Amino acid sequence: EVLRQKFQTVRSERERGLLEVETTRAFLAYARDVQTGLVTPAKVDPGLVREVPLRDPAATLRSFAAAADPAAFVRSLPPQAPEYAALRRGMLDLRATIAAGGFGPEVRGGALGPGDLGPEVIALRDRMIRMGYLARSVAPDYDGALQKAVQRFQLDHGLTPDGVAGEGTLAEINTGAEARLASVLVAMERMRWMNGLPLGQRHIWVNLPDFTAKIVDDGKVTFETVTVVGMNQADRRSPEFSDQMEFMVVNPTWNVPRSITVKEYLPMLQKNPRAAGHLKIVDRRGRVVNRDAVDFTQFTANNFPFSMSQPPSDGNALGLVKFMFPNKWNIYLHDTPSKSLFEKEVRAYSHGCIRLGQPFDFAYALLARQTDDPRGLFEQHLHTRAENTIMLDRPVPVHLVYFTAWPDSRGQIDYRRDVYGRDARIFEAMRAAGVALDAVQG
Repeated sequence: EVLRQKFQTVRSERERGLLEVETTRAFLAYARDVQTGLVTPAKVDPGLVREVPLRDPAATLRSFAAAADPAAFVRSLPPQAPEYAALRRGMLDLRATIAAGGFGPEVRGGALGPGDLGPEVIALRDRMIRMGYLARSVAPDYDGALQKAVQRFQLDHGLTPDGVAGEGTLAEINTGAEARLASVLVAMERMRWMNGLPLGQRHIWVNLPDFTAKIVDDGKVTFETVTVVGMNQADRRSPEFSDQMEFMVVNPTWNVPRSITVKEYLPMLQKNPRAAGHLKIVDRRGRVVNRDAVDFTQFTANNFPFSMSQPPSDGNALGLVKFMFPNKWNIYLHDTPSKSLFEKEVRAYSHGCIRLGQPFDFAYALLARQTDDPRGLFEQHLHTRAENTIMLDRPVPVHLVYFTAWPDSRGQIDYRRDVYGRDARIFEAMRAAGVALDAVQG
């Protein structure tokens, strides 16, 4: 609008020329923002190692100039995926909700469940109504309809669907429309970072805060399993990037990363040389070290000369299979002997790699494209009890992503906790770049 007014008051060809330059710059800034995002991921968080497919500004201008329909060209700049359109609709709906007063008063007090009465039950009921989980009602008690509404809410937010509004559920219920809008805006920004990146006709989608790994074929989820992701510590949070899964290792050896060796096991060895006896210690020539003959107290994290590994076994830290997409962060998907962690609601416990709840079924699903007997092929390698590799005939793109707001198959937005605090940092960077909660982009 400002530029349009300037054109109406231009007084010379020089002013017109300068104004055209200003307009071109504004157009290119808009195109960049809606195509590939406002902020640079790596500048916000070190775990955001995703490479953004930036466009050449000159190429954008040439394409715009050659476009038969300039308006259609502008509409084509944002991501064209249906999920982006659903997020944009969610953004508009939330803006309307905020304008109408939001989700209403927060629910105070402790846990609420079936049979409870009182003003907090009424507040819970009103909030469920405003969020679209319950039809209008004046019932004063925590009845069956309210219980089912809470269960649906829990399912949409990655919570245990017990129908009880406990502490964790109430924290999510009390999250305001403004915070949900911020999550949606960040999700749209994340999609812009991936705009133009081919996901793959078949690909693996690992959404870290959702604690799931999915195999997607032609846009449909054909396999899904729960995951455990990196714990919320600076050097253990799982990074975000895309790569190609090339093979799986059956009966893997765990080569303990240097960081774990010196930070966790060296202090143990200094107190007791026989600590972590399930691990093998070898020197630089690959010779096994006699623990009793070494004074581990003479070493520090900087000069520890040995490496550690765990041979294939049922108790191996990687379980019985790992799925490899070689990358400089040494991140992969794998089995684990620690099955109890999959029963927890928030599953951030690993050193950064992704543990799979159903690794064998995951392997069968991947191998089904290259053999009529995927289970037989896998078990043939498994029963050797020795480390061996199964190559994938066709590498499968794998995407480690972090969406706290994501549309389901109906286009409804589901939400997850910001377990690493990354979305909060991204939104602050977006605000610094000029984004406001009531702004509409792309």
